[in-house]
Amino acid sequence: QVQLVESGGGLVQAGGSLRLSCAASGRTFSKYAMGWFRQPPGKEREFVTAIRWSDGGTWYADSVKGRFTISRDNAKNTQYLQMNSLKPEDTAVYYCAAGGPRVVYAENYNVWGQGTQVTVSS
Repeated sequence: QVQLVESGGGLVQAGGSLRLSCAASGRTFSKYAMGWFRQPPGKEREFVTAIRWSDGGTWYADSVKGRFTISRDNAKNTQYLQMNSLKPEDTAVYYCAAGGPRVVYAENYNVWGQGTQVTVSS
């Protein structure tokens, strides 16, 4: 069984930075991409960013372009989300996931992490 474990969430002031990690463990599994989604308080889960595992191609939601960077370490089967210039509206539970190929749609992901809270204070 494959598990995804996120880490790195927390409380940060507006303008600050956080780095999230998502490590895959368990049996080896093939995946088209890994991505990050978030669910703000009282809102639906939304796409943030994704990375194609084979060549590192990336996708970003308009709301995070230029501020967030996704990356991966194939050898460690781990993906990262570097979040800079954080805003209060970035406050959410952040989930990592594996799946694809329609990477912006949550229903295309078949493995999910448990989520990590990111809170940005103003």
